[in-house]
Amino acid sequence: MSDDPSRRRLGRGLAALIGEIDRPEEAERSVVADKRVPIEFIARNPRNPRRNFSEVDLADLAQSIREHGIVQPIVVRPAGEAGHFQIIAGERRWRAAQQAGLTDVPIIVREVDDKVALEIAIVENVQRADLNPIEEAQGYQQLIDDHSYSQADLGQVIGKSRSHVANTLRLLKLPDVIRDMLVDGTLSAGHARTLVTAENPAGLAKQIVDGGLSVRQAEALAQKGGAEEPAKAGPSARAEKDADTMALEKQISDTIGLKVTIKHRERGGEVKIGYKTLDQLDELCRRLSTG
Repeated sequence: MSDDPSRRRLGRGLAALIGEIDRPEEAERSVVADKRVPIEFIARNPRNPRRNFSEVDLADLAQSIREHGIVQPIVVRPAGEAGHFQIIAGERRWRAAQQAGLTDVPIIVREVDDKVALEIAIVENVQRADLNPIEEAQGYQQLIDDHSYSQADLGQVIGKSRSHVANTLRLLKLPDVIRDMLVDGTLSAGHARTLVTAENPAGLAKQIVDGGLSVRQAEALAQKGGAEEPAKAGPSARAEKDADTMALEKQISDTIGLKVTIKHRERGGEVKIGYKTLDQLDELCRRLSTG
């Protein structure tokens, strides 16, 4: 399985893979179509590992598309009746294009099966950091279940280590309440991995979030079974936030479209802004630099 040359190509990234479809040895199984098609002729892939699309991100991308158009074509494959296609990579651009009012979009057509389509979708989303940890884990598990990948083969396909694949898959063992925290960004994958074998993962997760613990502190807490309160985080971190602080957090979050956390200390404090994608970080930097 690991000797398959197409899998070695995938490990080098989506751009390299798409670039290779012009080569003679690819001509029989891949077709490039540098063209535009009506947007209604394109459908999303229900097997796309990405499930969550931020409305704020989509609105920002739609505005960019109105001004500059779609810079990177949507990668599709033929589906259904002639002239209709299913998205392999680029669903976010397709959604934003609809919001922007575009009637047609640029595409690259590839003749690939379900397995390769899923591989490409995962590679693109992982490289762009568009998947939350649970979506990433579910995408890996889908390839294992549907196409009998080993963890080592899967790591080669997506350009990650086998240990990364194994640690990501372990997140699927967590209860729903913690998986939801991973999806909305309340808890990081590093923190969540410390809870996989814990007896009371939900209770420990609350202590980690309320105490603002580092991954190292979370590991120590999990090893002790949560018997000790996270005193090292400081009494102010454990105290309930007052209504004014929570209202200010919500006001700033609503304004910038990102999760904002305010923590007071005896002297000063900190404001934390969480982001899930590089696009969100770029937009935040743009707003800060322009005032």
